[in-house]
Amino acid sequence: MVSTTKDNAWLRAMPWVFVLIWSTGFIVARYGMPHAPPMKFLAVRYALSILCFLPWIWFSGVKWPSSRKQWLHLSVTGVLMHAGYLGGVWAAIKAGMGSGLSALIVGIQPVLTAIWLSGTGAKVSRRQWMGLLLGFAGLVLVVSRKFGAGGPGDQANWINLSFAVMALLAITVGTLYQKRYVAACDVRSANAVQLLAAFLVTLPLALLEFEAMRWTHGDAGVNWELTGAMAWSVLGLTLGGSSLLYMLIQRGAAASVTSLMYLVPPCTALIAWMLFDEPITLVTVAGIALTAFGVSLVVRPARAA
Repeated sequence: MVSTTKDNAWLRAMPWVFVLIWSTGFIVARYGMPHAPPMKFLAVRYALSILCFLPWIWFSGVKWPSSRKQWLHLSVTGVLMHAGYLGGVWAAIKAGMGSGLSALIVGIQPVLTAIWLSGTGAKVSRRQWMGLLLGFAGLVLVVSRKFGAGGPGDQANWINLSFAVMALLAITVGTLYQKRYVAACDVRSANAVQLLAAFLVTLPLALLEFEAMRWTHGDAGVNWELTGAMAWSVLGLTLGGSSLLYMLIQRGAAASVTSLMYLVPPCTALIAWMLFDEPITLVTVAGIALTAFGVSLVVRPARAA
């Protein structure tokens, strides 16, 4: 009886834990980018993640995708959802964008998805259209206040905005592509294939970067900020986040994660304020709240008739 109660409590907490882990992805980028170029960081992250997944797949007896077509579809989603999405976020933060703003921009993915679905003939309710407008208005409110006016590490400009929008488009298209073409398969082998594709695309870009990864501070010893960012990226985000999502899907709680994703931007903004002193003004709070409310209207399931 006690065990069952604990299991139920953990199941209810899992979506919230997943959202918290997802939010730290933007924080990790802020920690790591002062000490490494974005593509080199990500190439190393993908390589280490693959090396962690392979023994997990081997000892678990997990099956690999059975057809070339499935490998191809997984590779496309890997390029979009890992190389494109993470590459855009990391590059935006490297170019001076704050963690909170990057999370806010990418957080309107459900809004962009709803707009695309409306163009394909899918029904978008009046409530969802209102959510689209509110979400976009909140984003414009925050960006307009930070454009060219923020401090170091928390400023919007055309360069980092372009990278962030690229990340938004990549995760949106990747999600839609995966829903349309990727058949159900084990998340561990699927992740390994996606990461391999992302690594192969990212590696040539990493070799073009002149900046080196600063693993040490010279005579001062190990650079723990870069080392910690890499360790959490691999173990916490790629392995921990993926395995948690796998358990959520298996237990039928994936819908809860979707409905909570609009909490990622305010969660990220709060963590960034505590760790990096990224300012949270009344305008920022209002914009984030407006966007979160708008996105919640978009993702909220319709009431049964």
